[in-house]
Amino acid sequence: MTSGGGWKTPELAPDRHRKLPSAHSILADPMTEGQTDTAAQQPPARIRPRHRAEALGLGLIINALLRLPYARRVALMGWISKLLIAPVTGYRRRIRENLDHVFPDMPAAQRARIIRRVPDNMGRALIEQLSGAEFAHHVRDMPLHGPGLAEMHKAREAGRPIILVTGHLGNHAAGIVALRNQGLDCGGFYMPLSNPIVNRLYEEKLQVLLNPPFPRGREGMGAMLRFLRRGGIVGMLIDQHMDHGVPLDFLGRPARTALSAAELALKFDALLVPGYAIRQADGLSFVSIIETPIPHTDPETMTQALNDSLSAQVRAHMDQWLWTHRRWKP
Repeated sequence: MTSGGGWKTPELAPDRHRKLPSAHSILADPMTEGQTDTAAQQPPARIRPRHRAEALGLGLIINALLRLPYARRVALMGWISKLLIAPVTGYRRRIRENLDHVFPDMPAAQRARIIRRVPDNMGRALIEQLSGAEFAHHVRDMPLHGPGLAEMHKAREAGRPIILVTGHLGNHAAGIVALRNQGLDCGGFYMPLSNPIVNRLYEEKLQVLLNPPFPRGREGMGAMLRFLRRGGIVGMLIDQHMDHGVPLDFLGRPARTALSAAELALKFDALLVPGYAIRQADGLSFVSIIETPIPHTDPETMTQALNDSLSAQVRAHMDQWLWTHRRWKP
């Protein structure tokens, strides 16, 4: 993509598949770090012994959690992430480093509270998304409001494409489910997993949340472009570091940000709207906010407006954003 008005199909990354879904995201940006001309590959078709062993181990853990009542399951996964996973993965150190970079004068007590709560939200979001239909049922009646909601309905009635832009805040999957219950089905990219057995199960869960899901790669990109042309709704994330991105302000610091969402909006005359699903005090429910659509100007101005929107939400809900991500790189 170029910022001078021209648009080309994004170059995609080499095989960087994960073994597990992201602890916080069902969506993936069509662009990614380390751009090359190599298309992202699908998981290997051949199932190897290690794939079976991994699937068995993961299956035992996930199935044990999924057998628990929903509220207990979500709370337990938050506890596991906070007290068992975060200390050994370096999450706490990463959160502290990011907070020190962005908010060097933050009081120690507030910093400590965020360091404790961020992994809890991550764990909750992961098991919620893996709960599939049960998660969708739980959040089906969540409040959904904001000036952008009426604009989305108007665009849908007119057959105009919509790009919903969000971030790793709260659990954006809850917002997608809420929109779907209003007849606003949202498609989106996802990162296929390296284990073909686990990937099949993962894709089954995604079918409940994304409609349709697009695997990241050239084939998925082509399907998404056709979907947009037909007036579809696509969800995209704005808060991941991108080596190819433009340095734009995010929380008061320059952060390389992909212009993908704005460029697609200009290309297809799509409504570009920020939306968020904020976790509530009970740890289980959400409120979804659909903000005022971003006016069409140029890709950098539009993307900065998206960053500003997300920054305001992060400042308001500091312990729900993905502070473990290396958002600010040299």
